Order: sequence, then C-alpha cells, then structure tokens
Amino acid sequence: MHPALHSWRDDLPSAFVRILAYGGAIAVLSTVTAHLFQSPPVIEAISPVHRSEWIEIERPFPAFALSIPEAADVPAHYAIRRHGEGGGRKDILSLGQADGVAPYLQVEIYRPGVELPHFADARTEIETGAAGLGPVDVASDGEPLASKFGPLSIVTFATSQGAPRRCLAFVRAYDDPRMQLSGWFCQGTKFGGNEFVERSTLSCALDRLTLLAAGSEPKIGLLFAQAELNRNFCGERNPLMAPTPKHRALWGKQAAR
Repeated sequence: MHPALHSWRDDLPSAFVRILAYGGAIAVLSTVTAHLFQSPPVIEAISPVHRSEWIEIERPFPAFALSIPEAADVPAHYAIRRHGEGGGRKDILSLGQADGVAPYLQVEIYRPGVELPHFADARTEIETGAAGLGPVDVASDGEPLASKFGPLSIVTFATSQGAPRRCLAFVRAYDDPRMQLSGWFCQGTKFGGNEFVERSTLSCALDRLTLLAAGSEPKIGLLFAQAELNRNFCGERNPLMAPTPKHRALWGKQAAR
C-alpha cells in the first residue's frame, strides 16, 4: 500500500493510546466515586402548624338565646366550638364589642366531653376563659350571686387588652348534667368610672338566657325548665308581666356611664 494511504492512527505510538485510555477510565471512576460519596442534600425541618384543640362551627345552629330588648341595636354574636378529640361543646353568646368602650356581655355554656376530667376553681376558669381581655387585678368575691340558675361564684377583674374596662364575671358548674355556665359583664372606665357592673344587673341579664333546643340532652332541658321556675323577672316577678320586661339599668344605664 502506498505510504500516503496509511491512516494517521497507524502513526500514533501505542504508549500514547494507552495513556489516553487510562485517563478516560480514571475520569469515569472519579465521577462515579464523587456521585456515590457526595453528602445528601440538607432538608430543613418543617415546623408543625399549630392547630387549636377547638374547632369553630361555620354555620352554628343556636341552642340558646339571650334576649335583651334594651340592647336591640348592639352587635350580637353566637359561636359554637367543638373539641377536636374530646367531643366537648361550647356555646358562646356575646353582646357588644370585646375591645370597645361600650358594655360587653359574654355568656358561655360548656358541655365537656372526655377532654376535661373536672372543672377548675372559679378564678382559674375566668382567667383562662377571659385570656383575650388580658385580665388583671383578678379577685374572687366570697359571696355568691343569686340567679335563676342558682348561686353563682363571682370573680372581678380589669382588662389590660383593648379598652380599659372593669368586669364582673360569674361561674357555676353542674354535675348532672355535666355543664358549666360562665361569662362576664364589662363596662368601660373611659369617663373615670371605676365601678363594676351591679350584681343585680348581671343577675337580670342572666334572667334572659333561655334554651331553644336541648337536642339529645334531656337533662339540659330539665335544668333550664327548673331555672324558668326560679326566674324573678329582674326583681319584678309577676305572672301577668311580659316574659322579658325592660330593666332600667340592664344596658342603657351602663352605656351612658
């Protein structure tokens, strides 16, 4: 064959060809080794989202009513909360704004499930329930308040959140049916008023709390039926009077202070 027709590969030294082959093999091995021994990607821990134990029902069907004609133009709110695991239920009725200067009344009917072995003392219950108001100067009043639901334990406190207020709070727990009635009636101190809501005013407000539907709890129905027999119509007990007579100090007087 003519020398000009020889391939250029035939002129490469065999040693150089071997060096190229070794270099290629080393490069492949290095790539594979780096792949095998590289550090795994760092995955940051995801903080769990805190979920409340209580679930608020979107469209609550009221089981109770708080009819106060004197506060007909006051914002009213009804909420039902269910305990996600224990099955307890809280019906919360409120009149007024929680952070305003006008009077504010809240009543809670708590029917616990397995999430609560027993109720706490009155002061602890109020401090926990009214945490959103920032209760300070919390004090228990030793003398119970007479009401249609029986004697109520009374706790007083001032608010540190929202508008300055003084609140008269109440608690009563029942064993059968297992239920707790609690809440507070607050009035502002904007105009220098340092008094709490009068006891008779709170008792009158609770006189208006009635049951609409007991559902599958007949004992709740019996409890409220007995309460109606004890009703004193805001100190004006008379079978001929309207079911909800107006009380001069129930709301208007408080708002005017």
